[in-house]
Amino acid sequence: MHNIVYVLLRRIHVPLIVLVCVYAVSVLGFVLIPGMDGQGKPWDMSFFHAVYFVSFLGTTIGLGEIPYPFTDAQRLWATISIYGTVFAWLYGIGAALSLLQDQAFQSTLRVNAFRRSVRLITEPFYLVCGYGDTGSTLVRALSDAGYRSVVIEIDQGRIVALELEDLGMPVPGLCASAVEPKILVMAGLDRPNCIGVIALTNVDDVNLNVAITAKLLRPRVATIARVESRSVEANMLSFGTDQVFNPFDTFAGRLALALHSPGMFLLYEWMTAVPHESLREPLFPPHGRWILCGYGRFGKAVYERLVAEGVQVTVIEATPETTNAPPGTISGSGTEAATQLEAGIKDAVGIVAGTDNDANNLSIIMTARELNPGLFMVARQNQHQNNIIFRAAQLDLTMKRGSVIANKIFALTTTPLLAEFLQVARLNSNEWANQLVSRIGGISGDEVPQTWALEITPAASPALYAGIARGRRARIGDLCRDPRNRDECLPCIALLIKRGDAEILLPADDEMLRRGDHILLCGRDGAGQQMEWIAKNHNVFNYLYSGEERASGSVWRWLTREKDHPAGEEGPEPRR
Repeated sequence: MHNIVYVLLRRIHVPLIVLVCVYAVSVLGFVLIPGMDGQGKPWDMSFFHAVYFVSFLGTTIGLGEIPYPFTDAQRLWATISIYGTVFAWLYGIGAALSLLQDQAFQSTLRVNAFRRSVRLITEPFYLVCGYGDTGSTLVRALSDAGYRSVVIEIDQGRIVALELEDLGMPVPGLCASAVEPKILVMAGLDRPNCIGVIALTNVDDVNLNVAITAKLLRPRVATIARVESRSVEANMLSFGTDQVFNPFDTFAGRLALALHSPGMFLLYEWMTAVPHESLREPLFPPHGRWILCGYGRFGKAVYERLVAEGVQVTVIEATPETTNAPPGTISGSGTEAATQLEAGIKDAVGIVAGTDNDANNLSIIMTARELNPGLFMVARQNQHQNNIIFRAAQLDLTMKRGSVIANKIFALTTTPLLAEFLQVARLNSNEWANQLVSRIGGISGDEVPQTWALEITPAASPALYAGIARGRRARIGDLCRDPRNRDECLPCIALLIKRGDAEILLPADDEMLRRGDHILLCGRDGAGQQMEWIAKNHNVFNYLYSGEERASGSVWRWLTREKDHPAGEEGPEPRR
């Protein structure tokens, strides 16, 4: 606030001085110029009357001459004062309007509004640095899931896009560089309800600075960053950044997973999708020789994973000398039919268009389709505004950096237990994954399953915790009953129970629950809220456990007692 007052006074101090001087000279003139009273005697206007007259003179001209009619000299001075005050006011108003359009003043207003908005957040929130494709996807997913977030973005146009976004809850955004520690502090880094800092800018060094600042100022806050350089990734991990995601390595890993374990790939895709996303269809990449166009950072990550899977890869690269392309690389961009024919497109089973140019990638795909319609098509999409044409290309798999990282960060930040489940699940076979995917698909409907975690603690699940503490043998199957009809089950599956250091994967319905258990579940949208009701409401839990319905309010309990034991009838003898 003090900045606004300072800027305001600095920009309009000259008009204010002019206005004060004009009023002072006008008042002085009326005090010095002699007048005449009603009896024709000389009369001098007092300072009070002069101030009073000049005050309304400048704003409401024509209220009359007080307390006696003016002399000619007074009227001449009144005329001069009228023009003087009017011009002084016009000068002051013009300066004020000019100030309102001043970029620095508007920036100060925005900063103060942003600081005030952050200060008013009382719920836990994430600080997101960067509102590009990844940031916007993540912020929307967090908002849909009920999580607050604050955005720092260096592009004012994206901040305007954030303000126009139809999000479920207000998201404060500021156009500023996240490199500056004071900006992060202003965005709430030092506030106790800031539960995570997520660096998603396009510049690795900026993300590195954000991670360093977060770890120095708030060592215990979760820090997540996106990087595209492996050296920066190693740097971040060296000082304890909690999660570091490389979009190229992540996508290459998923492609390799689809090659040797399509069921596990589908499980990963469903578990790490954002809410309300449609279920992805199974994917079966063929085994054989692949062609890779582009050997930059993305191409190298894909090449390494495909070769590790035992896949033969022919690389097409425009500048093989500068990118250290492997031996046998075909020189060219890959958009020409001659280059693809030289690489053996007729005998290939798949192609990856992985350059950093969307037009070239689409050209590569269209040319390859003409030469070999049966190819498995994979392309890298660099600009999100090209969604329409990439969908029209009917690709088997599209690599979008924003979606790859945003989905993974959303899943792991909102449900940290999911990372442990995916690690344990990875140790199982593709057939195991196929069976689990089939079960999940049967309860999810058309949208990806919702995942949630339940902790058996007094704060998170008081009814369930108290029931177990009283000796009731609650099973995981009891927790999955419909709270409105215990004979039916909720559309959900228990994925993992973490009990101390032990992990129980896909626990059976008769698995006994214990205090302190952490349970990961997935199911149809809404099942999580009903399970939370079971865990927190004592009457609901008792009904599901014993089948006995109990009235919750004192009036209903009295009515129920009267119904069971009308007046005049004796109830059962008290237990002795």
